[in-house]
Amino acid sequence: MEHGHMGGMASPPSPPSSMMNGSNGMMHHKMMMHMTFFWGTNAEVLFSKWPGSSTGMYYVCLLFVFALAVIVEWLSHCRLIKAGSSDVVCGLAQTFLHTIRVGLAYMVMLAVMSFNIGVFLVAVAGHTVGFLLFGSRVFKKPDPEDEKGSDLPPMSC
Repeated sequence: MEHGHMGGMASPPSPPSSMMNGSNGMMHHKMMMHMTFFWGTNAEVLFSKWPGSSTGMYYVCLLFVFALAVIVEWLSHCRLIKAGSSDVVCGLAQTFLHTIRVGLAYMVMLAVMSFNIGVFLVAVAGHTVGFLLFGSRVFKKPDPEDEKGSDLPPMSC
């Protein structure tokens, strides 16, 4: 076998006709999706063309992902249901809170799947700050009479 020879390799296929623009045959340019981590402010996170190429919107996106991660941690450690509530009301409230928490956690996961290193770092930082504020003993002392730490059980991985 000869080195440096591509023997038997076919040329890349031509684009499908659905990518052609009507009669003039112009190609649509689509943003390339990254499949590896990358640095940069030109990204798509959660929504089509957002934040896009705007540096300011990229920082808004980072703040949004950070806030989502903090809220997930808050919901994981909060006590919103009053003691003495009926079991049905308590169960419905827990189910609603669980639904919100899982939905927001999946949004953070989808944001991280943009493979943008900045998004990944702020997601981890958001979970870290959220746990520090709401889950650790730094800002709240444990109540010895309170056997239950939060309304919701821990998230399963």
